[in-house]
Amino acid sequence: MKGSILMPRMSGIDRSHRADPLDLDGHLLALLVAVAEEGSVTRAAERLQVTQSAVSHGLTRLRRITCDELFVKSGRGIAPTPLAGELAARARRLLDELGAFGRSARFDPARFVQTLTIAANDLQRDLLLPPLLRRLRAAAPGVTLRIVPSDAPQPALLRDEGCHLAITPRPPQGGDFVQKRLFEDRYVVFFDAAHGRAPGTREAWLAAEHVSVQYESRRGLDFDEWLLAEGVQRQVVATVPGMAALAALVRGGRWLATAPSLLARASLRGLGVAELPFTAPPLRMYGVWHARHHDDPAMRWLRDQLDRVVAEVRAGAPASAGPPPMAPRGRRPRTGSA
Repeated sequence: MKGSILMPRMSGIDRSHRADPLDLDGHLLALLVAVAEEGSVTRAAERLQVTQSAVSHGLTRLRRITCDELFVKSGRGIAPTPLAGELAARARRLLDELGAFGRSARFDPARFVQTLTIAANDLQRDLLLPPLLRRLRAAAPGVTLRIVPSDAPQPALLRDEGCHLAITPRPPQGGDFVQKRLFEDRYVVFFDAAHGRAPGTREAWLAAEHVSVQYESRRGLDFDEWLLAEGVQRQVVATVPGMAALAALVRGGRWLATAPSLLARASLRGLGVAELPFTAPPLRMYGVWHARHHDDPAMRWLRDQLDRVVAEVRAGAPASAGPPPMAPRGRRPRTGSA
């Protein structure tokens, strides 16, 4: 990979000629974070919209300041040293503080230039983030949206990885997080009406063959975990790594997919839809952010834009309104607002 070619090893770093730490600036911090997250000088340069030589030169300056190699070759890319990993986490926090320092309480989206990172799995990604991107770019042309998978988000995702917001049915635990319920949906049955009918009873649903979701971490849906807890075993003939892939298996076959109803407006559009022939727990979706972002005017604006998108998506959809924001179980942080 080209990113590795520009990464000469720095063995024999002269620690007696350490550069002045005051030579650090926001651009170097952003460069360190970009290389750490991308694992490639090439991709970091593309993200920062600079040349690969500029990234390589910046890393040389950082090595002289830290007296550490920072990145080493790993497979087809590069990986941070232990010190670089620690420094990247600190750099993200510093960049957040620098951004807040440079913004007044009267936030102006038109002058806002930043990459906003949102963690979401495919349900939230396909349903909410396309209209959110349109809203963000219309009001703030300098904004870039970076979307990363959330899986079942771990605390480190919001604490250390520069993630501004997670959209998830499974908020991470911790007293330093704030969460708000965005919407509630119900599970329904999707099927190909040209090849079969919806099950009218619980027994017919159990007798049918199903396709379901198992994420790369081997975590299934909350719905599947609820079934197991109820002692119910359905016939799953295939699993896919995300909800967006269910449609390809359902179309043209007799198999059923049980998924959130709002997917009828996204990746499962065009399939037959029927109510579950029994009562199941709802799917609740939350917006979650770290307490350090709670009062930042830019982050409050981001969350407000998401609330407006949720309202648009829910308009005419069979989903109930969410209650006021609440803290996760355990030590309670202050309650959030969009």
